[in-house]
Amino acid sequence: MPFGLDPRRVVSIARQPILDANARVFGYQLLYECGPAPLAPVDTAAARTLSEAVLSIGVDPLSCGRPLFITLTRSLLLGGAGSLLPPSTVIVLDEEINGDTDVVDMCTQLRQLGYSIAVTQFGPTATTPELLAFAQYARVDLRRTKAVDWNTVAGQLTARGIRPIAERVENAEVAAAAIGAGFSLLQGYYFCKPTTFHTAQIPARRLAYIKLLSALNREEVRIDEVEDLVSHDLSLSVRVLRAVNSAAFGIRHEVTSLRHALVLLGLAQVRKWASVWAMASLGEGDTSGIVGMSLVRARCCEYLGEVMPQREGGGYFLLGLCSMLDIILRRPMSVAIEDLPLPDMIRVALLGRDNLARTVLETVVHYERGEWDAAYAGADRLNVNFDLLPDIYADAIRWTRDLGDFAAAA
Repeated sequence: MPFGLDPRRVVSIARQPILDANARVFGYQLLYECGPAPLAPVDTAAARTLSEAVLSIGVDPLSCGRPLFITLTRSLLLGGAGSLLPPSTVIVLDEEINGDTDVVDMCTQLRQLGYSIAVTQFGPTATTPELLAFAQYARVDLRRTKAVDWNTVAGQLTARGIRPIAERVENAEVAAAAIGAGFSLLQGYYFCKPTTFHTAQIPARRLAYIKLLSALNREEVRIDEVEDLVSHDLSLSVRVLRAVNSAAFGIRHEVTSLRHALVLLGLAQVRKWASVWAMASLGEGDTSGIVGMSLVRARCCEYLGEVMPQREGGGYFLLGLCSMLDIILRRPMSVAIEDLPLPDMIRVALLGRDNLARTVLETVVHYERGEWDAAYAGADRLNVNFDLLPDIYADAIRWTRDLGDFAAAA
């Protein structure tokens, strides 16, 4: 669907991680859709709509302090969208943009303002030379570039001081080949599709965290159950006491009782930090942002569960939270969740079977990948106004960022 200005000013925004050769998150590619209306040759209103949508969420929650790559069409570029965004933004030039005088002038201005620029290249000689002169990054779609040319393309770009980004990397084999060819950055969902699984038993410590997550996210959980679970983990107990005795909490006298601390914090707060710490412990060694993606999914699923009219039971937060347990634990989903006391509907959905909860999860996954038509179709099946999806995703991004800040402070 072409980018345009929706008269209702509804802009769908999602993001995709860009990883380095060591599978660490380097930055995020912003995915967006402004609606079906075509852009005028120079549409300042559309540029401002996109910019305001990004800034309404906040660049920090979207980027997590890393480079944020935002693709601009020629109309958005010349309409001034780039200069409305923070200078830390990487302006990605749409593949349809040519190096005419107006574009060159705008790129010159953006570089003078401190912006980085990324261009698109499909082969050794495909990129417009006028644009390549401004680039710090170059996107290379591996599906549209012959494999025999990968080394040449990556080598030429690197020699010019341009970091090549391999796009459409969808499996581990392609990732390894791209790294071998000299690509320093990779984009795609290959990190969500492990090629091998281990079937050994899940370590006891990780299993304890899984059970803690499951218990905390039951609607009827009691404070004594939480106390029992937390008390069996020294690090969690210390974090609870540290959190409640922090200056920000405003307690005059030191709290030394774990139960008293849990009561003061309240289950809502306990759920917040325990979800982060438990997932962080489960994902120890995760560098690809999967834990963060799981938390965003969890909040999105929870929100959808609250607004859809035909809700059948709870557990939607846990649905999203566990949706990548197979990747985190490197075990088939059936093994990863076999010891979890999950509601039947959630278990069935996580195993890939069709039901209401599965539709919720797939709608969220389609949205996070920028598959707008499929996401909107899912919202329609859930009887949810699809205009709510951008707000749901934006709130989940902010919530996850705030959750990380809270956990770090404690």
